[in-house]
Amino acid sequence: MNTDRIRRHVEELWDDSIVPELVEYIRIPNKSPHFDPDWAEHGYMDAAVEHMVRWCEAHALEGMALEVVRLPGRTPLILIDVPGEGDDCLVLYGHLDKQPEMAGWRDDLGPWTPKIEGDRLYGRGGADDGYAIYGSLAALGALHEQGIPHARCVVIIESCEESGSYDLPYYIEALRDRIGTPSLVVCLDSGCGDYDRLWCTTSLRGLAGGALSVEMLREGVHSGDAGGVVPSTFRILRRLLSRIEDERDGRIVVDSLHAQIPPERRAQAEEAASVLGKQLYARLPFVDGAGPTTTDSVELVLNRTWRPALEIIGAEGLPDLDNAGNVARPVTTAKLSLRLPPTCDPKAAADTLRELLEADPPHGARVRFSPEHAAPGWEAPPVASWLDRAVRRASANYFGPDAVYMGEGGSIPFMGMLGEKFPRAQFLVTGVLGPESNAHGPNEFLHIPTGKRLTCCVAEVIAAHYVRTTAE
Repeated sequence: MNTDRIRRHVEELWDDSIVPELVEYIRIPNKSPHFDPDWAEHGYMDAAVEHMVRWCEAHALEGMALEVVRLPGRTPLILIDVPGEGDDCLVLYGHLDKQPEMAGWRDDLGPWTPKIEGDRLYGRGGADDGYAIYGSLAALGALHEQGIPHARCVVIIESCEESGSYDLPYYIEALRDRIGTPSLVVCLDSGCGDYDRLWCTTSLRGLAGGALSVEMLREGVHSGDAGGVVPSTFRILRRLLSRIEDERDGRIVVDSLHAQIPPERRAQAEEAASVLGKQLYARLPFVDGAGPTTTDSVELVLNRTWRPALEIIGAEGLPDLDNAGNVARPVTTAKLSLRLPPTCDPKAAADTLRELLEADPPHGARVRFSPEHAAPGWEAPPVASWLDRAVRRASANYFGPDAVYMGEGGSIPFMGMLGEKFPRAQFLVTGVLGPESNAHGPNEFLHIPTGKRLTCCVAEVIAAHYVRTTAE
């Protein structure tokens, strides 16, 4: 393999075609179905699918078969089958649905307004993770350009990952004979600790969440009349949350929502912390004077990868400040998002939340917890020696420094699903979501040089995978 030719092929394709395609893709407000229940009528999801399909057909590889699979009532899925040599196969995964707009974008930026500024492409979905389908075909194209053999490759691009991938199990079942039994899964929907090396994700946290509602009155009452008589629904909600979380430090106080951290993951956390140091928290947009829960870098890595954490991501029953009259409000509802350790059962966690929050309601309040989503976490199997060599060699060839293994704090339900279906498969889970890239939030961007280098690394790992199969 001529690494200079790999790099040249990938960089030219990114500059000439992939970046312009991503610019147009960002303009499409194809929000995930959880955030756009009328997605089918609006047509944005289909527009994003058609946009990607046109590019793939224009850059089709020899023997490649492409199909947009549509199961009744479900979001579409792009399936690409690139023939290879031998009997083995591998899967490359990404998604094309997007998070909603989110407030707080810079005045000159917006979720659907792409802008290239230096080496950053701003806009929703470019990094999370519209680039995946382009990067996958670019990596394979770089191998084809040199005549480097690879196993059969199946590219799967789904359309509801940001909603918990609830459609994906039906597609995997419907397509199982066509997909085969992959011995390697490459997922391009993860993050990177910095933009200086290849980062390999070893675990993903799960997620349990829902709406917690506290109701005391049939209607609002003047606070001068109710104050001191009617318990505040906000105060009751605050008390209920203390059953789950210690408000002083954010620690989750329920033992069953924790999991034992394997020694190997602790060792990897120490290595990642030694590389990132203060960057673990310095990269976050704290206001002046604010800071992290701790400055111990190892503990921060473990906190965001193997420990549960609660966030209130939405609320109802609270008027805007300009319309907030002196009224004892009848109801307060908060949307809870609880990140879970990779090995914690999300359905059991959701049941635990309901039991704890609804039991013995203070002052006889009407308390309801309505679970809305439960996504499994994932822990990678032990990395095979051939894959470890390949990712370290790829990082050295295209980034320079050695690769680093680290867990990530987000969820990719597809990983847990494939881990169960293909327990013997190896996994390369990686991505371009690095410092300040801010997926899901305002000012999301794709770091273009990292996208290029990561594409090159994927090409090298795919080639190494084939060499491994022939050696065996």
